[in-house]
Amino acid sequence: MNKVMNSADEAVALVPDGASILMGGFGLCGIPENLIAALHRRGTKNLTVISNNPGIDEFGIGILLRARQIRKMVATYVGENKEFERQYLNGEIEVELVPQGTFSERIRAAGAGIGGFFTPTAYGTIVAEGKETRVIDGKPYVLEAPLGADFAFVRAWKGDRSGNLVYRRTARHFNPMMATAARVTIAEVEHLVEPGDIDPDHVITPGIFVKRLLVGEKFEKRIERRTTR
Repeated sequence: MNKVMNSADEAVALVPDGASILMGGFGLCGIPENLIAALHRRGTKNLTVISNNPGIDEFGIGILLRARQIRKMVATYVGENKEFERQYLNGEIEVELVPQGTFSERIRAAGAGIGGFFTPTAYGTIVAEGKETRVIDGKPYVLEAPLGADFAFVRAWKGDRSGNLVYRRTARHFNPMMATAARVTIAEVEHLVEPGDIDPDHVITPGIFVKRLLVGEKFEKRIERRTTR
């Protein structure tokens, strides 16, 4: 089955207003930047975006924030985006902060069909308020729910027409688990190859999880925070 779409614009046409989207990326590394840019052009709004962080003001998820296309952000770190800070302090966006390890495991649980899990992280803090707690072997735990979405936007280094994906080094991060945790996963790849060209032992995300994919039109290697001395 050929899952390849002609462009990012064609791919994001599948996403309605009000959708929830898992977006891969750690800082600006390995983000689905072509899909984000296309979503910005389309003007899709009232989105719930689930991503490690909200990008920077002028790139990545930050452009969706600036255009007021995001209703709710679920993230682990938000410290590099002034527009996000402004919207949050003015009550213009709903925010759910999740400890990074818990964030990863909640997404993995959604992909694995697990109904929840107990973690000691955040016990006794405001993150645990309203959640079930339990003492196991003398240690307190918090029950966390799985974290899935309507769509997942992931970025891979290489993919074939059947949707099998290979990620490159640190750009792997959250992408594989997010690819399993959405009803529709759309992958943008740097290199498109034919089925059989990827060694089966090298496949990280099997094509069964990927509904659509496209070749990214361009990729930028942005530096999130430049430090000189």
